Amino acid sequence: MFHGNGTDNNGTIDETLFGLIAQDIEQQGYSIRLGALPIELTESLFIHQQAMEVEKFANAGIGRGNEYLKNEFVRTDEICWINGDTDASKQWLDWTAGLQSFLNRRLFLGLFSFESHFAHYGPGDYYKRHYDAFRGEANRVLSIVAYFNSGWTNTDGGELVIYKDDSDKDGTKVIPLMGTLVAFLSEEFPHEVLKANRDRYSIAGWFRVNTSIADKIDPPL
Repeated sequence: MFHGNGTDNNGTIDETLFGLIAQDIEQQGYSIRLGALPIELTESLFIHQQAMEVEKFANAGIGRGNEYLKNEFVRTDEICWINGDTDASKQWLDWTAGLQSFLNRRLFLGLFSFESHFAHYGPGDYYKRHYDAFRGEANRVLSIVAYFNSGWTNTDGGELVIYKDDSDKDGTKVIPLMGTLVAFLSEEFPHEVLKANRDRYSIAGWFRVNTSIADKIDPPL
């Protein structure tokens, strides 16, 4: 069974990985770890995502709540939010909770909650250059992506490109190989997903801070 609480061998491995992610974020603001997601968790999530019914996925949009809209100029992928209603999704949420706790202890980020979704990019799908959060306007602090694609090659496209800033034209490309983990500060790094040439599977998530004030509760239901 998968455990993410640091009480067994899996937990010890997790703590080592969490430490490396924290070190990367502290030094450069982002972390790219190839094949780092625990194998058992990777396989569980991969099998689960492959078995999901097509109708559970919805065309992705931009924004939250009343500001949500679909814009195919910006993105064309499909998503399904993760709510912990299956064993695989519970394992994922347990594991990310462990990462959240570790990063709060190590980096004092004040991470309060987490949201994530499965993402499917079909051939021809993409997500244009964007930020996950704008400074002072959102409460997403840390973005995380996990990939579930075997045998991905350079001709398959679909790379994540992380840019250092708005003037960076080249960026750092990440091939979406099985088990690869990426984490970065949401307000700091513009990024995009290049057009995929085959089906591409992943999870994207965001750790958030608590911005609840008076009668406004955040994150919204």
